[in-house]
Amino acid sequence: MLRTDSATKESMAKILVPLPARDFDPTETGVPWRILTSRGHALVFATPDGQAGAADPMMVTGKGLGLLAPVLRANGDGRAAYAAMAESAAFRTPITYGAVRREDYDALLLPGGHAKGMRPYLESPVLQGHVAAFFASAKPVAAICHGTLLAARSRTPEGASVLKGRKTTGLTRRMEMTAWSLTRLYLGDYYRTYPMPLEDEVSALLAGPGDFMEGPRSFARDSTAHPEFGFTVRDGNYLSARWPGDAHRFALEFDAMLRGA
Repeated sequence: MLRTDSATKESMAKILVPLPARDFDPTETGVPWRILTSRGHALVFATPDGQAGAADPMMVTGKGLGLLAPVLRANGDGRAAYAAMAESAAFRTPITYGAVRREDYDALLLPGGHAKGMRPYLESPVLQGHVAAFFASAKPVAAICHGTLLAARSRTPEGASVLKGRKTTGLTRRMEMTAWSLTRLYLGDYYRTYPMPLEDEVSALLAGPGDFMEGPRSFARDSTAHPEFGFTVRDGNYLSARWPGDAHRFALEFDAMLRGA
């Protein structure tokens, strides 16, 4: 699965990263990109039309979030990672969903985001087919936040979710509803991607409600210095995380998975 670069002698994987055209979370893409590329992995982005995507502008700038902007927007580390990623050649030259050749990749990374521009990504039959194929081939798959919803909606040939029988986390009902309740008077349903909370939909597709792991109730974000503040769930070749505050631990553990740790 892993390749060895003859010059650096570093093990590295070729990772597919599908994105919507807009509204993905900057931290959940930028931080894994920075950490994984720094460890020698190659990330290939895919978008619906082969044009570079754009992160959720509210999460990047904070504009429109009001007094809660310092808490709700991407923090400085996440914004810096996204800005660097947005200038990279890989990000600026994505392939289309339809051009993906699954056999060319060692692993799959599914970022999240909550704004309405995420819906075409979450509902794409093409992407769901790719996700199901990665699970069927037992290649490593990592999903964070709403990326876990894309995974849960992907089906086996028998019609079951690829996550049925696995343990996962994802954006918790508590996190989603807290953000919505704090902002609904001036942002409406900005924080509600769908009427049903993510945790409820994903849990309904699992073998049992106990297979969705909520993790600690802290809203502390992790960092390079403190990845232990994040929360992830690993089940075999599948890794999941809840929100941007888990992104550093998520990326570091995915790197460890890819290296066989």
